[in-house]
Amino acid sequence: MQHLNKAVVLLSGGLDSATALAWALDQGWTCTTLSFNYGQRHDVELQAAVKIADVYGITDHRVIDVSLGVIGGSALTSSLDVPKDLPASSAIPVTYVPARNLVFLSLAAGLAETVGAMKIVIGANVVDYSGYPDCRPEFLSAFETVANLGTKAGAEGQRFEVVAPLIHLDKSEIIRLGLSLGVDYGLTRSCYDPDAHGNPCGHCDSCLFRKSGFDKLGEKDPLNDQDSCIK
Repeated sequence: MQHLNKAVVLLSGGLDSATALAWALDQGWTCTTLSFNYGQRHDVELQAAVKIADVYGITDHRVIDVSLGVIGGSALTSSLDVPKDLPASSAIPVTYVPARNLVFLSLAAGLAETVGAMKIVIGANVVDYSGYPDCRPEFLSAFETVANLGTKAGAEGQRFEVVAPLIHLDKSEIIRLGLSLGVDYGLTRSCYDPDAHGNPCGHCDSCLFRKSGFDKLGEKDPLNDQDSCIK
């Protein structure tokens, strides 16, 4: 049975996905959270996702193993170097992971169909991001159409909705929203290339976007006030 107030939330453990989860819960939705172990070098985010789900009282948090490293082609899943301190560019960076959101949303749709959720929530945004094509509104809209065409639920007249509440927000606006919802950003992990203890490099795109967001608000990133190694 499908439920209009039930959602599957993609929870990477990062700043954006934690904010999207807090937003979904604020809508009064019952949430199942979903993370992916896809061979990412920054797998410390998976530990962060567990902690975030626990803080929010999520009773159904799942992790799916998807070895995107077999495909390769990304600095996040291979031996390619993560770019550091690069100027803004319109080129799609080497941190793009081929088919990542296509695969993740497909599996999220399968889980949503199984648990009776009609909403799939993703923390994608197109303002402060690295130029990934699978974060664009037109991609999310197209995937929503595919999910409704290619599932039993869709064939029976139900309708999945891909919800991206942060899609047009810059990083500072995302952080402002999260702070208003009580998100503890000290729990989140954003770095693409952390050290062996989970400490952020401070120089990759993700670290730089995060820093600029807190700086623009005049807020201090709580991750900088603690030992960032997740124990």
